Amino acid sequence: MASAVETERKFDAELGQPLPDLSGLACHVGAPDVKALEATYFDTADGRLARHGITLRRRTGGDDAGWHLKIPVGPDERLEVQRPLGRSERIVPKALLAQVRALVRDRALLPVGRLRTSRTEHRLLDDDGAALAVVADDVVHGQRLTGEAVEASTWREVEVELLGGDRVILEAVSRRLREGGLRPSAHASKLARVLGDTASATATPRRRDRQRVGDVVLSHLREQVAELVRRDPQARSDEPDGVHKMRVATRRLRSAMATYRPVLEASQTDPLRQELQWLGQLLGRARDAEVQVDRLRALVAAQDAELVLGPVRRRVDLELRARHRAARASLVAELDSPRYWRLLDALEDMLAQPALTRRARKPAAAQLPRLVGRAVGRVDKAVALADRTVGAAHDEALHEVRKSAKRARYAAESAVPVAGKPAARLAERMERVQEVLGEHQDSVTSRALLRELAVAAHGANENGFTFGLLHRVELERGVAARQAAEGAIREASRPGVRRWLG
Repeated sequence: MASAVETERKFDAELGQPLPDLSGLACHVGAPDVKALEATYFDTADGRLARHGITLRRRTGGDDAGWHLKIPVGPDERLEVQRPLGRSERIVPKALLAQVRALVRDRALLPVGRLRTSRTEHRLLDDDGAALAVVADDVVHGQRLTGEAVEASTWREVEVELLGGDRVILEAVSRRLREGGLRPSAHASKLARVLGDTASATATPRRRDRQRVGDVVLSHLREQVAELVRRDPQARSDEPDGVHKMRVATRRLRSAMATYRPVLEASQTDPLRQELQWLGQLLGRARDAEVQVDRLRALVAAQDAELVLGPVRRRVDLELRARHRAARASLVAELDSPRYWRLLDALEDMLAQPALTRRARKPAAAQLPRLVGRAVGRVDKAVALADRTVGAAHDEALHEVRKSAKRARYAAESAVPVAGKPAARLAERMERVQEVLGEHQDSVTSRALLRELAVAAHGANENGFTFGLLHRVELERGVAARQAAEGAIREASRPGVRRWLG
């Protein structure tokens, strides 16, 4: 599956309007190349892709005929993913559907627009003949295929797309086109022009320094839902950190719903928290298995060769990679389940029609320190409990300290847009507690796994010496992490760090 980030700008032009002279912007302008293109665009009946600025089309003609999925990734930039045409004209390739499944869910993708374009391309070339950019002069005939009646329109637009050049040439060409009377397009894509209001993006309220606490909470929730959806295709395809970042977004959502419970109606958020916990556990099993495979492989690799007795690496791979594959398969299956899709629907509904308490109308600047302070208080209680435990109970208690520190960190981070540096400083200290206790928990988990591997090796008449050695190394790592945690907790408890909480 080919993919690349394209950088382009669009300009509106009148039919018959001369194209400005492009000479002098690069070494020279190549001979014009005329093409006939035809594309059918797909979306859900309610325009879910269009509302997010995403286009999915099947195009014939030109040099890149095939299925094209374009996803906005930045100013003037879109990630374009391509697949061959194939035999079917209406069934979207699975690889492209996976990229937008979190938006589409179980809704059908239907033809919503058809474009026929007469294109004249002008390539801007350097001294060696390499293409810096291409200017495409398009006369477009578009048809909207949805609604009670098919509507058609014809217009002209000019696209400037970077090839081997940089934004200097993009700015120069854009300036020349504007000077020639062309106007920056009011539409993000040709399809958006055809669809009209159905392609309008959902408006996102802007944050302000002074606003109601409910506005701050909803803005934070909106960001995390968007992040969860954005990471979905990465988790499906097992991209580096894809599962991890989707898991973090899930955790942040659950944490925010707990921290801001006095602001959010529990009747709406409690069922969501339960389903987010289910999703988090799926992501966690896949992520934890991945982490442990990498951790134990690195641990074995760090030992002197003469201390690695027997098929230790093979045993680690045999046992742990099988668990990772099983966890991955379970995750991918559930990401295509109605339960997951209904969770995403419910999150959208919550943001569209939030149920807020009276407290949500109070000033954020006054309410946030109190609400974040409650999360910090949970850390203090967890630390006090851990101080009274020993052995395995102490390990479990430290794990609870870590989880409460993580919630406090997320709470403080959500308050940064209003509180600024004081909240950011608190978040940093809580993140440090989370990190060192995360290392401690990984050590605890690794020791349990190493014991299992040693038992399995013994049952297969393999030498178990190395597993005992690695267990000792992990034990020492755990001790070091506990000691580091003491210092991190002290830093997070300093009056200067907590002064913002009042």
